[in-house]
Amino acid sequence: MTPEPSPRIGNWYKSPLGDAFEVVARDDNDETLELQYYDGTIEELDRETWESMRPEPVEPPEDWSGSMDVSPEDAGNTELWLETEDWMMQLDRMDRNFI
Repeated sequence: MTPEPSPRIGNWYKSPLGDAFEVVARDDNDETLELQYYDGTIEELDRETWESMRPEPVEPPEDWSGSMDVSPEDAGNTELWLETEDWMMQLDRMDRNFI
């Protein structure tokens, strides 16, 4: 596979060392990316490091919630949780369920 030229938030990649991670944030002003590895480790990279790393796109892990420590019971309606792209709206719903 060839590396994806423009990293996308929410997509999963594999480093040359074989570590899977998700792009969780991107700052176009600073040209930095924030990555979260499956174990929960967060890393910030500049664009130059990303390009030299040459990550390959991969499918998300089967249990993508592992690093987030979220169970279906915590998430409320699992179907809605997986289908909704607006995470802030989901977090608001979760807060209301816990109050």
